[in-house]
Amino acid sequence: MDSRIETYIRQIPALAEAAAGKEMLWINDRECPENGQGEKTVSGEQIEDAAGRLARFAPYLAEVFPETAGRNGMIESELREIRAMRQELNQEWRAGISGRLFLKMDSHLPISGSIKARGGIYEVLKHAEDLAFEAGLLTEKEDYQKLASCEMKEFFGRYKVQVGSTGNLGLSIGIMSAKLGFQVIVHMSADAKQWKKDLLRSKGVTVMEYESDYCAAVEEGRKSSSQDPMSYFVDDENSVNLFLGYAVAGERLKSQLEEQEIQVDSRHPLFVYLPCGIGGAPGGVAYGLKEVYGDNVHCFFMEPTQACCMLVGMATGEHDRVSVRDFGISGRTDADGLAVGRPSAFVGKVIEKRLAGICTIEDRKLYELMRALMKTENIFIEPSACASFAAFFHPDEMEGYIRKKGLCDCMGQAAHIAWATGGSMVPQDMAEEYLNTWKQA
Repeated sequence: MDSRIETYIRQIPALAEAAAGKEMLWINDRECPENGQGEKTVSGEQIEDAAGRLARFAPYLAEVFPETAGRNGMIESELREIRAMRQELNQEWRAGISGRLFLKMDSHLPISGSIKARGGIYEVLKHAEDLAFEAGLLTEKEDYQKLASCEMKEFFGRYKVQVGSTGNLGLSIGIMSAKLGFQVIVHMSADAKQWKKDLLRSKGVTVMEYESDYCAAVEEGRKSSSQDPMSYFVDDENSVNLFLGYAVAGERLKSQLEEQEIQVDSRHPLFVYLPCGIGGAPGGVAYGLKEVYGDNVHCFFMEPTQACCMLVGMATGEHDRVSVRDFGISGRTDADGLAVGRPSAFVGKVIEKRLAGICTIEDRKLYELMRALMKTENIFIEPSACASFAAFFHPDEMEGYIRKKGLCDCMGQAAHIAWATGGSMVPQDMAEEYLNTWKQA
């Protein structure tokens, strides 16, 4: 371990705990009020444009993915209050949750069953639209259902889409691209689950497997794509289009909260807990929420203790210039969607003045929380998605944050949202295996 890293460990208690493999909650001292967050990376107009694009594609999506027809082609998930899980966390886990607890069920998003259905599918649709516009095969005024025609599939079949993934992003990119007719290659790291590889191959996607980690798979995908002029690479580390697809969630969540008559203002704070891998999905969602609610929303990232890449990047301020391995952290976790050793510089720099903090959680606890949610609410989500409950086990640090923000007397009116990032695509036999992993006799 070099002297620079040793200095960080000495000076930042959260990093010392992380390096020792301990669960912890780091409060971001760089967070600023809304008027001090600096220049915006993406504008409200860009987010609105992305929402408009998804609306144009909705008739096509409703036709080719019947599971989206109930929402008229909108890829959106339910916001469900989980009262029994709140009671379980407070009574059995001593979580001390004040206010109401909700589950944002991106675990059950149509098409690919994870939060990646937001950004991943959006970027593929944006690329398809760009190609079709440029070729004169489509205009904004036309019915996008024409994209399901044999002519359009033949057109897209000339082009290739590639991505590096630990699993869920690969599913969203692969399923959507293949449906449009693109040739698709997903470069998957050693952490990726076999069932995800099998599912992609069943959709006609080429899966390249690597013994190395996520960052290496991304680099291989980027290299392969750069050598082919007909190939488009979806860059999870740097993509603005992915980010915009996720950011659309802000306005959509606002509509859902209003439908349930849930108030969000200075006396009714909103706390949102987002599992984090490289940072693209939680970063985009958090950015979109901050655009809507400003200082009244408090966003936290949740990471495994052994793959806390955003923590080391944000706490040091070095972003992608450091990895978990620099701190003696293995990078290995059962939470495959979060198994990332080096964070996105793009997302880290965008979110560093907007993020409330970062929390870590041990793998064993993910399985225990998964069983608790199944027992209390009959909802199954992936182990990695259960990281969204991690912050509730650090009441002292959370109390310090709440006191710092002047919210002590209004937490009874708060809304907490655990963002469930994946789960509905898990095969039944795999779900049973998850539910029995680390189960006490």
